Amino acid sequence: SFIFQPNVCYPLKISWFIGELLVPVAPFDQKSGRETWTVAFAPDGSYFAWSQGHRIVTLVPWSKCLKNFVGEGSTGAGPQRLSRQNSEGGTVVPVGEPREHTIDCGDIVWGLAFGSSVPEKQSRCVNIEWHRFKFGQDQLLLATGLNNGRVKIWDVYTGKLLLNLMDHTDIVRDLTFAPDGSLMLVSASRDKTLRVWDLKDDGNMVKVLRGHQNWVYCSAFSPDSSVLCSVGASKSVFLWDMDKYSLIRKLEGHHNDVVSCEFSPDGALLATASYDTRVIIWDPHVGTVLLELAHLFPPPSPIFAGGANDRWVRSVAFCHDGRHIASITDDRMVRFWTIDEKSPKTIAPLINGLCCAFSIDGSVLAAGSRDGSVHFWACPKGIASLQHLCRMALRRVMSTQQVQKLPIPPRIRSYLSYQDL
Repeated sequence: SFIFQPNVCYPLKISWFIGELLVPVAPFDQKSGRETWTVAFAPDGSYFAWSQGHRIVTLVPWSKCLKNFVGEGSTGAGPQRLSRQNSEGGTVVPVGEPREHTIDCGDIVWGLAFGSSVPEKQSRCVNIEWHRFKFGQDQLLLATGLNNGRVKIWDVYTGKLLLNLMDHTDIVRDLTFAPDGSLMLVSASRDKTLRVWDLKDDGNMVKVLRGHQNWVYCSAFSPDSSVLCSVGASKSVFLWDMDKYSLIRKLEGHHNDVVSCEFSPDGALLATASYDTRVIIWDPHVGTVLLELAHLFPPPSPIFAGGANDRWVRSVAFCHDGRHIASITDDRMVRFWTIDEKSPKTIAPLINGLCCAFSIDGSVLAAGSRDGSVHFWACPKGIASLQHLCRMALRRVMSTQQVQKLPIPPRIRSYLSYQDL
């Protein structure tokens, strides 16, 4: 159903392109509807999924895909052997290597996300003792957001449709699972709302988050699942308390629609991408701007940043090492940044890029484009300093406010607060 392209080498300062997945195009095929709006890696590294257009989502065993690109010598971490638990509460069935398969979702797919019960966490629903589905630790789910406003939940191992969630009134643009294993799912829609679903309660809708005045483009959970960031049209960046389902604050700084967001692995940083040609790195705990990554020099003034240009940033992704960031723009470029520099570390060509995501081990970046294909690059190599690793370990458990109260030298406090970016 797709074609593997071999690796290609680019000169210095250009990221190493390792391969691509191409979708065969029929002579009568129309350009509209072929877009790869979303790409995603399974939490255990077993599968890679992308919406290849025309209602189809393809799931590829990631270790096999990577091996085809770079051969046996790959440094990418291969997935562990999988086992599958029947979603209706059956026994665990051993499964061999993951299989490639496709899912026909019945409508154009805009958003998709993998969900897992690892680490296992109980449902927030305490009043209902009987559930149709019993998701165990071996369950791997795929959520797809569709053009007709529906959210469909699939069993990744069998391709079986488990749930059909119907409440949005417009396109479901993005989906994200809480990383704590609770199987809480948030859907972002063009109907200006975010909806929270509890899949362990048979897909019951828990809450509707309202506040956006226009389309909601993207949402992302903090690593501890306590905070949700949502971004959308009209420059909006919202932070939500997911224990109380209440708005914490709005972040002000962008001059055009904000279309993508992601937290750093330690939760201390938040990256947002906008049509104003910038990626802003925020401190989500206090709402301050720590760093701006400009894609147009000099950066446009606010009045011009609100218009059309060839530097619209389409997507941003945080690498799992906490040091690298990738951005996709309309100027046919992929940029790899480090959090301590204001200029890209490496670049790569990409025509009509729409979305990107890092592999679980952070070694590869996948980027989807308008023609339904996916392109892969090796992430810039580098050994993280012991200081950075210690900072990440501490910031996973301490907020900025807590760090500021530590009886330590100001220079160390500034470093731990990422104020030296």
